[in-house]
Amino acid sequence: MESYDYLIVGGGIIGLSIARELKNRFPDESVCILEKESDVAHHSSGRNSGVLHAGFYYTANSLKAKFTREGNQELTAYCDEHGLKINKCGKLVVATNEEELQGLKELKKRAEKNGVKLHWLKEQEAHLIDPNVKTCKWALYSPTTSSVDPIEVCQAVKAEVINKGVDIRCNNQYKGKLNEQIRTNNGTFTCDYFINAAGLYADKIAKDYQFGEKYTIIPFKGIYLKYAKNKSDVKTNIYPVPNLANPFLGVHYTKTVNGSIKIGPTAIPALWRENYSGLGNFKFNEFFSILFYEAKLFLTNSFNFRSLAFEEMKKYKKAYFINLSLKMVKHLNHKGFGDFMKPGIRAQLLNKETLELVQDFVVEGNNRSFHILNAVSPGFTCAFPFSRYVVDGIVKRQGRKLEKDKIS
Repeated sequence: MESYDYLIVGGGIIGLSIARELKNRFPDESVCILEKESDVAHHSSGRNSGVLHAGFYYTANSLKAKFTREGNQELTAYCDEHGLKINKCGKLVVATNEEELQGLKELKKRAEKNGVKLHWLKEQEAHLIDPNVKTCKWALYSPTTSSVDPIEVCQAVKAEVINKGVDIRCNNQYKGKLNEQIRTNNGTFTCDYFINAAGLYADKIAKDYQFGEKYTIIPFKGIYLKYAKNKSDVKTNIYPVPNLANPFLGVHYTKTVNGSIKIGPTAIPALWRENYSGLGNFKFNEFFSILFYEAKLFLTNSFNFRSLAFEEMKKYKKAYFINLSLKMVKHLNHKGFGDFMKPGIRAQLLNKETLELVQDFVVEGNNRSFHILNAVSPGFTCAFPFSRYVVDGIVKRQGRKLEKDKIS
């Protein structure tokens, strides 16, 4: 049996960043990450779009608004400092009709409240950024939106925390808690403090500690489609006006870190937590639990789930998926698209009492454990400042003083 001061379950960007923050503050204390896969960033952290968001989608009083703005700056600086690939290509948000101009105005208001750079461009000015973009009269331009390689970033943070003395134990899957012991498929561990950053399984692990009782994870499958013809037909990220009532941003163009073009993602309701393709990773209990809540959402039509589900299922049809993207550009060869890319699963938290998708980050904990229940997009962008917030919460719950308290 091995013992640590801090034991983290989950080797995604959030778990890695929390380990980094703990070691920055407490270099002499032992930290271990348990990861069930053979390496870090196997799930959401390694399967996301790679976009560093700027922070103008979120309401001003939200954690997402604060951490996205700060995280964009910090991860951009981190990539520059460590020589990691970054494509500082910006982003255009476009309107397809007069009605959507109101949506652009709302995004501009949020940007101003959040202290994020976002510029009005006339249609002709938008063409200077990307000659192929199509918009109704106006567009918004975000100069600080970039693209990175998420796996490269995670591997860089992994190397950094190992260098600081963090133990990363891969192929160690959390199996449960027995008194103060954490059981895995590869041994038993004890710790002074337990941190749950398990993403798709965070809600289940939290319940072992009597947290997260009113929540459950509903997985949504995100798929991108690569534009294989060339890398030049689209110059920047191009996004539609989103439906701000739900946390999905709609089908958009992503300019990847190597200049490639892809469209997506979908937000297709998945039937089990790692429902990437076929019957892989199928779990009977998960299937029935998730199906129960998705059926409930369908019948009550909470947050228009019924129309969302029908709309998303249509995106399995390649021609329909492509046509959605063509509304935002003047010319693109619809035959130039290649295959669907590696899918990702969004671990979206559902409030079981209100049947609403939780939009902001959610954490719960006490003096022995801390649980990150909702850290979905833009969780990757937010990872560094969010990890400070998490460690602040842990320190307070442990009865330790924050560094700023010590200074004052």
